[in-house]
Amino acid sequence: MTRRNDEDPVMFRFFNEIGIIEQLSRNRLERLLPDGLKIAQFTVLNHFVRLGGERTPAELARAFQVTKGAMTNTLQRLEARRLIRIRPDAHDGRVKRVTITKAGIRTRNQAVAALAPIMADLKEQFPEAAFERALPFLSSLRAALDAARDEEA
Repeated sequence: MTRRNDEDPVMFRFFNEIGIIEQLSRNRLERLLPDGLKIAQFTVLNHFVRLGGERTPAELARAFQVTKGAMTNTLQRLEARRLIRIRPDAHDGRVKRVTITKAGIRTRNQAVAALAPIMADLKEQFPEAAFERALPFLSSLRAALDAARDEEA
């Protein structure tokens, strides 16, 4: 006997919808990224544009919940394209510091601009105010999940 989706718990259905939305939006974004940029690379650039500052590769790996090796690979590719800068820490030469470059900011902004047609299509289907109303809840949910992740670590 198959179970109907609306019989599942509300919380499960909610996160299931988020997962499907993430998969669909990620797929569309991947096709629009400029100059062969990959999703992992875009998300690192976006992280720096959103939060500013500098990070260590280990901090970035924790933030993205990937292995240090996976993050090192992503960072090397970004550095080769001059989208980030990696330098030794001034106080501890064993530690590296990562910052975004002006080219990295431009590339991230180009990627966001490439999404304009998709955003315009969605704006025709849904009022922008609906997205605005959803943001506070989604931001709070993200913060709660992020805090729980930090507690588990």
